[in-house]
Amino acid sequence: MNKRTNSTHPWVADHIRRFEETGGVPRPGVSDLLLTTRGRRSGVLRRTALAYVPYGDSYVLTASNAGAGHHPAWYLNLSADPAVTLQVGAETFAALARPATPSEAERLWPVVVAAMPSYAAYRDAASRTAGREVPLVLVTRTDG
Repeated sequence: MNKRTNSTHPWVADHIRRFEETGGVPRPGVSDLLLTTRGRRSGVLRRTALAYVPYGDSYVLTASNAGAGHHPAWYLNLSADPAVTLQVGAETFAALARPATPSEAERLWPVVVAAMPSYAAYRDAASRTAGREVPLVLVTRTDG
């Protein structure tokens, strides 16, 4: 069995702890989930907490990295291995992740920003400081 580690970033580690303590509702009014990816170099299962936006049968994740000039590790991991695990509320399930196509992203950005206005500033910062386009990721359940 492969060991799972939580994010070492203090804010994210605290978010995971609050997610578990509250049964999946660490921030009332915000849709949060736990994402587990396989480390692209280490093979270790890595878990992080993220906000999401529901979209049909998918969950939309924003690889903003708070506006940093580089993609977050979780995005690089799922780019290498798109088979992931999600925990939404108390339910955990297998899922498959893929980047949104350009036309999907064009439709989804207004929805994402309406749900989490801070993503507009993160997107602008990533573009301004590094010329980085913030990817949107669609994650779809695969186990039923």
